[in-house]
Amino acid sequence: MKTPWLHRYATLVAVCTLFLVIAGASVTSKEAGLSVPDWPLSYGQVIPEMTGGVLFETGHRMIATVVGTLTIILAIWIARVEKRAWMKKLGWLALGGVVAQGLLGGATVLLLQPAPISIAHACLAQLFFSVTVAIAVFTSRHWQQGPDPVEDYGWPSLRSLAVITPILVLIQIGLGAGFRHRAFGLMPHVIGAMLVPLVILLTAVFVLNQFPKHRALRSAAAGLLGITLVQIFLGIAAYIARINAAEYPLAMVLTTVAHVGTGGLTLAASVVLAIQIRRNVHARSPETADTRQVVAQ
Repeated sequence: MKTPWLHRYATLVAVCTLFLVIAGASVTSKEAGLSVPDWPLSYGQVIPEMTGGVLFETGHRMIATVVGTLTIILAIWIARVEKRAWMKKLGWLALGGVVAQGLLGGATVLLLQPAPISIAHACLAQLFFSVTVAIAVFTSRHWQQGPDPVEDYGWPSLRSLAVITPILVLIQIGLGAGFRHRAFGLMPHVIGAMLVPLVILLTAVFVLNQFPKHRALRSAAAGLLGITLVQIFLGIAAYIARINAAEYPLAMVLTTVAHVGTGGLTLAASVVLAIQIRRNVHARSPETADTRQVVAQ
């Protein structure tokens, strides 16, 4: 069903969600998470005096309220106009995700930022962003045109890599959140930063090598590869800025926030590539495998 305005609205929700992720990263980087001791109000008010850390924390809550409202509208809109049952479920899943995210945000304040809840809050934010991006993809004009099926003849299987890659990116995000919330040191995140890009590179190169003329696959793979390269640069910059945080505190905040935001983009891009692979790439049939073996002989 062609619903261009639904697609545009879903894209708006995704963009606003990315701003919410960035706002949350700003709160953590400025150590403003406990600047407001109560929740859902701020010092018993809807709009308190916006100074210092209160500005960051209350601003974050306001953006979250906007995103929550937009998501309610999105879920209802999808339920009313979509013919695809799984899309309706995805819309309600998005709504459930944003509600859970709000409750986790409140719990981090009321329970004084316990590391497990803070890490879950950070990871769910990125997952929710990926869900909104997926909804935007599923409601797009290109998706409505139907798949362009191709056969996977490489190893390892692209369909397997499509599942593994987003999972590894999410784990890496969790390791970064664990470091930021002082659950553990930096080294696990550094190790992940060396391994996860290699898997992304492998997946993207496999796609670009096998299907260079497939528009959807090529665009998704190139996009993920480009975002990952930017993320690597930002990770290095954030590390250098953190070492020199005493002398240049603003640089540490800006690079870290950019690194977190681009982490969300990396996860979303890996999800988009996974969606396109699962939709368009099919396992090699036995007949094709036998034919290739005969030709090789």
